Amino acid sequence: MKAALPFIVHLDADAFFVGCEQARRPELRGKKCAVGGTERGIISSASYEARACGVYTPMPTSQALRVCPDLIMIPHTTGLYGQVSAAMFDLCESITPYVQRNSIDEGYLDLAPCALKTTAEVEDLVRRLQRLIWDELEITVSMGIAANKLVAQIASKLRKPQGFVVVPVGSERDFLAPLSIGKLPGIGAKTEAALAEFGLKLIGDVCGRGEHELKAALGNDWAAVVAMAGGEDNRPVETTTPDAKSYSQQETFAEDVGEFSKIERVAKRMIDELLPKVRADGKRVRTMTVKVRYGDFTQTSQAKSLTEASDLEAPFYPLLGSLLREAWNQQRKLRLVSVRFSGVEESGAQLEMFAQGDEKRRKLAAVLDRLNGGVTSAGVSRGHQLGGRKRD
Repeated sequence: MKAALPFIVHLDADAFFVGCEQARRPELRGKKCAVGGTERGIISSASYEARACGVYTPMPTSQALRVCPDLIMIPHTTGLYGQVSAAMFDLCESITPYVQRNSIDEGYLDLAPCALKTTAEVEDLVRRLQRLIWDELEITVSMGIAANKLVAQIASKLRKPQGFVVVPVGSERDFLAPLSIGKLPGIGAKTEAALAEFGLKLIGDVCGRGEHELKAALGNDWAAVVAMAGGEDNRPVETTTPDAKSYSQQETFAEDVGEFSKIERVAKRMIDELLPKVRADGKRVRTMTVKVRYGDFTQTSQAKSLTEASDLEAPFYPLLGSLLREAWNQQRKLRLVSVRFSGVEESGAQLEMFAQGDEKRRKLAAVLDRLNGGVTSAGVSRGHQLGGRKRD
């Protein structure tokens, strides 16, 4: 009987944000660098050279600079990571229609439709995809190939960066057994330490224990952990992406800010950068929430809703000033401000009296979106977008 093939691939981009920046600036390759905020922000992504010095995500930037004084900090490039992610998954879909975009930098592929006959053909196809992503986008990715999503995900993370691990069908339990139990999804550092006290240090340790011991160590979830330890997983690759429930953005300032006009300008810029994403998704939003955070990390927020959901900036601008004043005690300076849109609806026919006027504005917005590549970081800018930006 012909052996089954390992058809599921887990793709995991290596230090994705940093990789995107290095593709733009090759001189950063091999350097200790990280993408993140200012000294008041956090590390979003660190190169492997920086990780070797103790820099990790989401370490505060100030701490990262103490750990690694020669760390090169790179500010976020608005819109870049989403564009590279979309291009990366488009390349994946060029070889199989079954691609699950799990997050901006990782996902699953089901190669079953590719009519491959041997494991060698599977490996060759995935290696070609790995090289194609490098040739086209100049970012590196790690690949795990197995019979199911669980084992493929664990495999992809074992030999980063540019990892490539294949787990033959039927060898899942043997592959997992010598790995630390913390490699299983849902087993964090604290849980891993607690399980060690029961003698459960390796994944294989789980398979050799009785039900009574496992219940004492793992509680009611013991059976699920046993199944994972055995490499069992029947989840399919899901090709549909769940609709966004909200759109949000925030900015941490290098120094606490007390100037209302500056805060308002920054918040308006967020509106300008979030609404194109709403339009690109074919959605409209009803509610805008403004959140402020003070230097002592206390925070407050206020929200207002439109009577009709919209995908245009204009209806939300008038709400911003009053929301800021209601949320912010202006006798205190702010460390952070954020804008969030919720109440997401499908973009359908407008029923209000001024629908025709809105459609004209929508056509203009579509032109601006194209000029700006879908975001407002380049191309045509609005007046309130002028000025420096530093976002975490």
